[in-house]
Amino acid sequence: MAIDINKIAADFKHLNPQDPGTWPAIPKIVALLAILVAIPAAGYFLDTQSQLEELERGRAEEAKLKDDYLDKKKQAINLDLHRQQLREIDTQFGALLRQLPNRSQMDALLVDINQAGLGRGLQFELFRPAGAKIVREFYAELPITVKVVGTYHDMGAFASDVGQLSRIVTLNDVAIAAGKDGILTMDATARTFRYLDDGEVAAQRKSAAKKPPAKK
Repeated sequence: MAIDINKIAADFKHLNPQDPGTWPAIPKIVALLAILVAIPAAGYFLDTQSQLEELERGRAEEAKLKDDYLDKKKQAINLDLHRQQLREIDTQFGALLRQLPNRSQMDALLVDINQAGLGRGLQFELFRPAGAKIVREFYAELPITVKVVGTYHDMGAFASDVGQLSRIVTLNDVAIAAGKDGILTMDATARTFRYLDDGEVAAQRKSAAKKPPAKK
């Protein structure tokens, strides 16, 4: 059976949109198919699509909540271990802090440094603070300029004695110059440290809070 394209085209051309009941069979079938396709498509884009997107967001949120739950479960399981580690850190920090003198003990520490040199037969030509103290978050650093004269062996023993003091003292920027008869001159910066008392810590934090943020 041959299909008359011209007749079909004429049928579509002379359709009366006000009276679909009078349409020929082919236009009616095409219109019906269009309606059958348009209704589900419109339903998908107007309703189903948003529901699918919401479902996908719900799945993503579910996966995130599961991950959060597993992380918190691991933390809960290891809570006792974390508490033990925190106690150990506090103990170690306290031990280190006790190696720093407080303000009232600084004079005694300076005497200990001086006595360590004199006890090794060294002659102090200079022993004085090398400027203002450097204040850190919870401790202060006090540099002291030291110039001693003596033998190489005595200087080595002095450095060892300083390293074995009950308080933390370091020798920095060491420069040694040779003199006559094996006598050496050593210039160095001895750095001592002391912890800040509660009032000094509060003042330090207050000062830091007043500083404007650094520009990027």
